[in-house]
Formats: sequence, structure tokens, C-alpha cells
Amino acid sequence: MSETTVASAAVPVAETEQQILAGVRRGQQRHRRNTWLSRLAIIVVWLGSWELVVGLGWIDHFFYSRPSEIWARLVEWFATGTDYGSIWLHIGITVEEAVIGFLLGTVAGVILGVLLGRSQYLADVLAPFIKGVNAVPRIVLASLFVIWFGFGLESKVATVFVLVFFAVFFNAFTGAREVDRNLIDNARILGAGRTQVLGSIVLPSATSWILSSLHTAFGFALIGAVVGEYTGAQAGIGFLISNAQGTFDTAGVFAGMIIITVVALVAEWGIGWLESRLLRWRPTVNTSAAGI
Repeated sequence: MSETTVASAAVPVAETEQQILAGVRRGQQRHRRNTWLSRLAIIVVWLGSWELVVGLGWIDHFFYSRPSEIWARLVEWFATGTDYGSIWLHIGITVEEAVIGFLLGTVAGVILGVLLGRSQYLADVLAPFIKGVNAVPRIVLASLFVIWFGFGLESKVATVFVLVFFAVFFNAFTGAREVDRNLIDNARILGAGRTQVLGSIVLPSATSWILSSLHTAFGFALIGAVVGEYTGAQAGIGFLISNAQGTFDTAGVFAGMIIITVVALVAEWGIGWLESRLLRWRPTVNTSAAGI
């Protein structure tokens, strides 16, 4: 076969590959567009139905409010502020409590989880105590923290810490236990010490477990901050929700819930971005085939 024939045969092959890739990209774009349109349709139908049934008197406006009033309350809070100061001040306080407790709980959960995951003796000794503390209802601990630390930042951070710690600890513990034993044995044969094995094998292997727990953990962090503020506080989104409940302001309760939801979604996006950067080595999983 001549060189001219080979070159002419290679051109259609290259064009076919480009067409296939272009078709795949178009399919992905179409899938994303349809996904977002479906989500938007669900929201429109949900809020429209809510507004309609309240307007028709099928459900009590006093107890359920309506989307238009919730939106008006949000606009009021962000445009003119709340009765207790700027809405940004309350958001900042809640986020500060959640972030501080989240960081402290994550660090403690990772350290203790990995240590107990690699030490059967420590795990056997501390297991009953950890399970016992984890079984205590968090609302009880939030009340105790208010008594111990007062209405300030410390009691909210303590509540967040307890919630986040256990969410991260159990994942870090499991991740440390799931490390391939052959990798550890091979590293020790090559002369790696305990610290080197921990830093170069155990922690990287448990990273995916730890990062996956952070998605849930930050949601718990916001819950802990709001619960702590609801129990007793001088500011924060939980404080606003508590006061709205006390004055039977259903729209205010829903408005506070929406703000917390938006903050949680932004944090979820940030954690997902961090996870994608730290786990670039992991093979890409085709979630569309699984329907996710």
C-alpha cells in the first residue's frame, strides 16, 4: 500500500474520532441542560402549588405562610435588615461558629480515627466510651454547653465540634482499617518506619473516606450552630428562627431555613471542588450510568 493511500485512509478515521467526541460532548451538554430544566420545573411546580393551595384556603396561611411572603421576608432582611441587626451579621456569626467547630472536629476526628484504626489495643479500650458519648442526644449536650460556656461563641463551637467529630471519626477509622495490608508489609520490608507508613500509605488511602465524610460533616456543623443558637444565643440564624417562632412568624422561620440551605449548598460545592483537586489520582467514575 502506498503512502498516499495510508494518508487518505487516516483522514476519515481522524474525522470519525472527532465526530464521536463531538457527539459525546453534545450528549453531555444536553444531559446537563435537561437536568437543570427538570430541577427548575420541580421548583416551579412545588412553589406554584404551595402558593395556589394557600390562596384557595386549602391549607392554613397562618401555619404554612406562602412562597411570596417568604420571598418578601428575605428581601426585607437583605435590603433593610432584621429587627436584631444586619442579616449579614447573623449569617457571619452562624458561619463562624460552624467553620470553627467544623475545623476542630475534623482535625480531632481524623487524628483519633486514624490512630484507633491502626491500633487495635486503643480501639478496644476506647470503643465503649466513644460509643457511649455518641449515643447521647446532641440537644442535651447543647443545653449543657450553654450552661457551661454561656450564650457566646464557645457553646456553639462545642456543639458543632461534637456533631462533626463523630461524623469524621468513624469514616477515618474505617478508612484506616481498610488500607491494603500488602502495601504496609511491603513498605516495612523496604525499611519504612511507623511514621512513614502512616504518612505515605495510611493517610492517602483513607483520604477518600475522610473527604466523603466532610460533605455530611459540614451539614452537621450548620445544624450544630443553629441548634446551639436555638438553645440560647444573642445572634445568628438560629436566633432569628427562634424569635420568628416565638412571634408566630412562619415566613421568618422559612426564610431562616432557606438561608441555612443556601449556605450549606455553597459549602457543599466548595468541599466537592476540594475533593476533586485532592483526588485527581482516582479513576473517573461514570455516574450517569448509575443514574446519579
